[in-house]
Amino acid sequence: MKYIITVILIAILGGLGYGFYVKSSGNPKADVVIGICVLAIAFIFMPLFIYHRYKNKNIEDFKFDNYRKDLEEHLEKEKKKDG
Repeated sequence: MKYIITVILIAILGGLGYGFYVKSSGNPKADVVIGICVLAIAFIFMPLFIYHRYKNKNIEDFKFDNYRKDLEEHLEKEKKKDG
């Protein structure tokens, strides 16, 4: 998966570079190439990257409930310290 994401990123960056290079020469089709590359970043690269980074993570660690409990404990400690 890591290599697939790397290849896709290189292809997208190459496409963007090509699109901007062609745009500087005045070709109106360059905007289409740049647009396709931006869509590929948004709808292909980012979901694959996010899936790859979070596939083995425990989602419970990222819930707000855990942070709320920690915040309440911290506030209680601060009250005891001040009072």
